[in-house]
Amino acid sequence: MSQKLHPIIIGAAQFTQFKKTEIHLDPLKLMVKTSKLALQDIGIDEINKFIDTIYMVNINSWSYADAPEELSNILGIHPKEKVFLPDGGDSPQMLVNRAAKAISSGKRRMILITGGEASYSASRDRRRKLKLDWPEKVDPDYMEGKLWYGTTDFENKYGMIFPSCSYAMFETAVRAASGRELKVHRSYMGKLFERLSKIAAENPHAWSKKSLSAEKISTPTSENRLINYPYTKFMCSNMFVDQSATIIMTSDKIAKELSIYPHLWVYLMGGTDLRNVFEITRRPRLFDSPAAREGAKIALKQAGLTLDDIDSFDIYSCFPSIVQIIKKEIGLKEDDPRDLTLTGGLPYFGGPWSNYSMHAIVTAVKQIRKDPHKKIMVISNGGYNSKQSFGIYGKNPPAIPWTERDDSEIQESILENKLEPPIIKANGHITIEAYTFIHSRNGRPKRGIFMGRFKDQTRTCAVIETDPEILEELEQEELVGKTFTVQYDPSSDRNVLILNEN
Repeated sequence: MSQKLHPIIIGAAQFTQFKKTEIHLDPLKLMVKTSKLALQDIGIDEINKFIDTIYMVNINSWSYADAPEELSNILGIHPKEKVFLPDGGDSPQMLVNRAAKAISSGKRRMILITGGEASYSASRDRRRKLKLDWPEKVDPDYMEGKLWYGTTDFENKYGMIFPSCSYAMFETAVRAASGRELKVHRSYMGKLFERLSKIAAENPHAWSKKSLSAEKISTPTSENRLINYPYTKFMCSNMFVDQSATIIMTSDKIAKELSIYPHLWVYLMGGTDLRNVFEITRRPRLFDSPAAREGAKIALKQAGLTLDDIDSFDIYSCFPSIVQIIKKEIGLKEDDPRDLTLTGGLPYFGGPWSNYSMHAIVTAVKQIRKDPHKKIMVISNGGYNSKQSFGIYGKNPPAIPWTERDDSEIQESILENKLEPPIIKANGHITIEAYTFIHSRNGRPKRGIFMGRFKDQTRTCAVIETDPEILEELEQEELVGKTFTVQYDPSSDRNVLILNEN
């Protein structure tokens, strides 16, 4: 019987290009840097010759004709396969899971997975506060699939294409489902993210090393203005960072043949990729994630572990709502003391667009090498609570090999609960399920966005634009569960929420 091939990570590196650097590297050069560091991490001369595949996460802050090819040429790699993904925060863990399957099946021997962003430097250049010597910006020659915006035309009319809007709406649904009062929940969000901030403060790679208190995070001030109610600036992912991370994967069999030191090996013990109903307005509930619920079960079963066996987690943390949703879905209790982030999270460590979770994976590898008994779960999230990828890392092979897995039935069961399409031109009374208020840079609200259902359970969205004073009064109430009149407005092609008729 042939030996089973179990996927392992053998090289891992990350780098943060801080604000005060003298030379501002572009994203590709940042990936070159971390790729070279990951190769050096393995400790084998000319290990690059064994790499037959390059996986690259989408780059938002710059663009190149063929970034995977340019990287390969610089590193002296001749890949059989190059993958350049469209955007999505689930990408790093999803690519690791894809690599695990390719390596376990024997289709690939060694895979380099990388990503990098330089959004801080690029934004400074756009504002003419920095002059960059970067290559010309060129549209990519190819991309696997296409850029996916994750929201429908109808949802976009109400601003849901902006994550700070969609996740803020989820937050009000989560709050109502929890039964917490408004002030209690604001404090709760602050305490939740205070835990992340403390870890970032101790992380040498973190973009922000200020340890923020729960009160500092949750209290709106001129420094910490409300972005989209109920979120303050300190609760939101910081995408304007310069960061890159790279990992290199192979099988334990090949690592042994190449005499790569076993203390470097970190197994991908379990993992999966699942998605929720993509259309936000067609999800049965706005405060849960069946993909996260089922994904955790699948990954733990493959690893031969229970949730109690996991020592720490990295839960994708672009906004508080997704942390709460995933935390609850995987079965973590409110008083569970285990860390929810390895890095400090997207608001404080940094949120380099689609590549954040690569930094979590690199950090997991380093921690497990120091403590071989440690088991770590990384959960990445893409879109608008749209898709989640799971990875469990440790020093043992998976209990169920990667070649003996099929999650298609579970995926189908999640998607079969999709609701009917929303009412585009709505007139009548709706009961509010979720809402947010969009704030101007002066800190005051300018618009309210609502989602709710009619008595027949069909759903729609509505907008309200009125005096800031009125919107501020509405922010002091719990509006989930209340009934309002909505009317279609042909001039704006949107449904309008009517006050004082509930």
